[in-house]
Amino acid sequence: MALIVRDLQLQPYEPIWQAMHAFTDSRTADTIDEIWLVEHQPVYTQGQAGKPEHLLNPNAIPVVQVDRGGQITYHGPGQQMMYVLLNIKRLKVGVRQLVTALEECIIAHLAQFNIKA
Repeated sequence: MALIVRDLQLQPYEPIWQAMHAFTDSRTADTIDEIWLVEHQPVYTQGQAGKPEHLLNPNAIPVVQVDRGGQITYHGPGQQMMYVLLNIKRLKVGVRQLVTALEECIIAHLAQFNIKA
């Protein structure tokens, strides 16, 4: 399986979010899967269940409305994000199976540094 890993370093959230949508929308059956590693400049993302009153200081940093589930999430420097842009149909895995595999991989990696996760 071919895979491209991109280290995007420190980036604003919105252009990366838009690029993920563009990548997904333009995929073909032959598109190589990618993993994007990125830190974001300070931002809150507000998912579909998020409510403005959940923000303690709504004017401190930008808030971006996103199409994911969940409520409000802070993203900022020092927080490594990993976006997996995988064709799960081609890989023949379900979302739950993928999330479990990623979780197990991260736990095993951290254990190498004596970090219990």
